[in-house]
Amino acid sequence: MGRRSRRRGAQDSPTAPESEYRSPAGDLLVLRGAMTPATRREYAATAAGSPLSREDAWQRAVEFLFERLAVRWQIADTEPITRQKELLARFRFASQDERRWIREALREHLAEHFPELDPP
Repeated sequence: MGRRSRRRGAQDSPTAPESEYRSPAGDLLVLRGAMTPATRREYAATAAGSPLSREDAWQRAVEFLFERLAVRWQIADTEPITRQKELLARFRFASQDERRWIREALREHLAEHFPELDPP
């Protein structure tokens, strides 16, 4: 009985708002509209990185945001990717054009939902 009531409570819990971004090719990326304060601090530290490797810090910041904010990615008319590990694996495999579009979507998303964070 305890398990059932816990599951029911989880279904009633509020969810973060989501925003959809479409690529010129028709891909759909859905990003979460909420981040905890701890995640925001972790992102700031990741983006700051090492002064010896700004490029590495920039790449890590983009990947960090994608990992924390991506909810769903539908490429063309395929089944949407929703599992976190699969989303991250597909991001790492993305073409330069796909990565460029994702960075633009992340920048737009940060400006709208997290204006206090510096975009990558």
